[in-house]
Amino acid sequence: MTLPNPGWLLWRQFRSEWRLYARDRAAMFWSFLFPLLLLFAFGAIFRSGGPPALTLVRVAPAEETPRDRAFLKALEESRLKVTTLSAAEAEGRWTKGETTAQLESVGAGYRLRLNSYLIAQGQVAAQAASQAFLVAQARLSGAPEPERIPVVVESPGHAHASNYAAFLVPGLVGLNLLSMGLFAVGMVTVAYREKGKFRRLAVTPLPKWVFLLGQILQRVTVVALQTTVLLVAARLGFGIRNQGSYALFSILVVLGTATFLALGFALSSFASTVETYGAISNLAFFPMMLLSGVYFGLEGAPVWMQKAVFVLPLSPFLRMLRAVFNDGATLSGQGAGLAVIGAWAVVSFAVALKRFRWV
Repeated sequence: MTLPNPGWLLWRQFRSEWRLYARDRAAMFWSFLFPLLLLFAFGAIFRSGGPPALTLVRVAPAEETPRDRAFLKALEESRLKVTTLSAAEAEGRWTKGETTAQLESVGAGYRLRLNSYLIAQGQVAAQAASQAFLVAQARLSGAPEPERIPVVVESPGHAHASNYAAFLVPGLVGLNLLSMGLFAVGMVTVAYREKGKFRRLAVTPLPKWVFLLGQILQRVTVVALQTTVLLVAARLGFGIRNQGSYALFSILVVLGTATFLALGFALSSFASTVETYGAISNLAFFPMMLLSGVYFGLEGAPVWMQKAVFVLPLSPFLRMLRAVFNDGATLSGQGAGLAVIGAWAVVSFAVALKRFRWV
């Protein structure tokens, strides 16, 4: 009996995997539509490429004095968006938790109330209000105005002024790769083993390597399509484009894909049921999704946490991807990140190779 050509078998296996994948509407939604929904939702909310608008609620004084008018003018010249309300309206808004910072007249002076739940934004608003007050005082007394601190918005690599959507795009690319490795590879591998599909495969003439390689190639093409769709949507929706080398960007995506696929195979070797693997994969997925900088940076986190997160593969991967995509950088100075990603890829592949089983 002559076996079919391995290349033909691989093509048939690859096509079969795509057909199965395309029939799963939930998988198609989470792979392609959900990242676009996140991009457009967050991108629309934080669309402005300039400094974020800081709102200050000003309680209207009983009688406007020259000092009040000078202070209001200085506030409006600053980064603050000033909303003047009556005392009753301001208090109603405050009790609903809708106010970040509130300016009130108290005796011969002023008082700022900061929302304790929004203290980070409130402190920035308070600093801007304090600087505006000094400007107003100088104008009233005829003294030289204090110099305002200039605010410049640009990406970390000084390439161009950017917006939040540009920060988010590489994060979504990395999150797609992580999801593909942990769920589309690891979860499917455990499910196939639990249902006995691997056992039945062992008695067929289909080589095992053809089966595995067909799965891997299908996942790689999904990653390529996901990334392309996301980049095109970012370009058309927000004018975001890759500032660096597409070749270098592609190399990083390939490296990340290999790392997370190997991680998925490695973790799947520790579970005999889908339920068990669900707990294991979520234990790996959620800390990386929340702490690796997918949606926001960790500049305000403790230093020990920032260092601890860097040893997880997604964090250094996103730093390198953003350096290339957002700032047009090369991999110069990214040795530590490359070492972390490389170590995870090698160790995960070694564990998967040693522990992988068909039954």
